[in-house]
Amino acid sequence: MGEFFVWSAFAGVLLTFFPVFLWLDAYVDIPKNRAWFSLSLFRYLKLFGGYGQLDREGIAVHLTKKKAVFIPYSKLADTRKKFEVTKGFQLWRLHQSVETGGAESVAGVMIAAALQSAGGGTFAYLKTKHPFLSLKNDTLLSEEASLKLSFETALVFNGFVLGMALIKKALEALIKWIRKKRSTASLKKLQSN
Repeated sequence: MGEFFVWSAFAGVLLTFFPVFLWLDAYVDIPKNRAWFSLSLFRYLKLFGGYGQLDREGIAVHLTKKKAVFIPYSKLADTRKKFEVTKGFQLWRLHQSVETGGAESVAGVMIAAALQSAGGGTFAYLKTKHPFLSLKNDTLLSEEASLKLSFETALVFNGFVLGMALIKKALEALIKWIRKKRSTASLKKLQSN
């Protein structure tokens, strides 16, 4: 029984303070109107994945063959607010590549050069802000007309930061609930008078 307690305490401390890497791999094929993604821990423990498609009314995200989530464009701003990332979640890796057509034309080569330059400038700015960040930017030319993007990103955090973020969200929900109760109680009081 004593060994179990020691190992449990060790595992708890390890999970609280050991860095956790959350990987997002994405591939976007613009002519096919699809974006595939995979979210995993430590790159090998897959949490979920699927693909998304743009529609006239919103974005359809297919998580499994039978399960999909539809997000209307009008709700995208609210969705972004719900998934606010705190400073405890640090971007650790950002690798991207763009494949564009036009290898045989001057315009295609110029577009690829402009994309490479824009990515290099953005990455130079990010590297000055976060010197530990692993950055990579590639531009590929193909003979067929295409526009494909691939991203490999990783966030690093630990259990302590995740716990603090959850506590913050819970307290915000509690404060919102208390304010709602107070406002409805004062409204009932005014209506009774």
